[in-house]
Amino acid sequence: MNEQQAIDRAEEIIHQAVDGMSPRPTLERMGHAPVGACIARDDHGPDDRVQVTVIYKLTGVPGAEAQNLVRQARDAWLKQGHKYNSSGEVDWSSSYPSVYMRTGPDDFWMDAVTGVLDRAKGEGLASLKVTSPCFLPPGKSKASGATPAGPAAFEAPSAGDPATRRALAHSSRIYDALQAGSAPTQPGEGLSTVRDESGASVHHTWSTAPLPEEERAAAVVRAQVYFRSAGWNVRPMPTREGVPAVVAGHPGDHTVAQVAASATGAVRVAVTAPATVPTPAGA
Repeated sequence: MNEQQAIDRAEEIIHQAVDGMSPRPTLERMGHAPVGACIARDDHGPDDRVQVTVIYKLTGVPGAEAQNLVRQARDAWLKQGHKYNSSGEVDWSSSYPSVYMRTGPDDFWMDAVTGVLDRAKGEGLASLKVTSPCFLPPGKSKASGATPAGPAAFEAPSAGDPATRRALAHSSRIYDALQAGSAPTQPGEGLSTVRDESGASVHHTWSTAPLPEEERAAAVVRAQVYFRSAGWNVRPMPTREGVPAVVAGHPGDHTVAQVAASATGAVRVAVTAPATVPTPAGA
């Protein structure tokens, strides 16, 4: 798969949901360029992969139709044979339901969510997002060993560096726990190597796509449940704005992860893996 094929397939999945809708909404593109660094879903792929994320707001219809549009998107995708990527339970009693699905066998992930416009009136704004599997950009091979550095990088980390692999592996597991797709890489996000008086660390930052308020909070709770189940040391992280956030420390490799809801509607993730893992006492 290449970039254009990924974009074309993502657009096809969007139109599978929209073309039969009534009332018919207008598609308004969100986000920046659709191609960004891969948020790996496994620990085995090359680190220079990219993926496509396409997001549209569904505008031009009354706010009271948002829930109906999400339901229609779900029905259209099910008719195409696409599957839920979780239990499939959707709370249709909520004014702001969200649906998370995936295609087979090409494994594109998509969601239809309802953002809040006017809570008192129960009005929302539906949006659709499709994220491609990770793929190698032109001219790269699995043996290339290249990895992109984010705009905030102090140094470009090496793809073969153990700390880089640890940071990406932890990001992958957090991604799975959040159950929310990633957004295109924003300015200041990505991989970087940071050096200070404590030594060197690899820093990986990324964000989910915008989510409704309730789903942002639920995603942070899911991350906290994952951290505890995996043996991390966990504590809530106080924020001035009162938004849900958590910080966790891995007892084995001393990686620190922060997961926080953002006023932008995204959940922001930061993973910092030290370049050198201390040897346990008595080893």
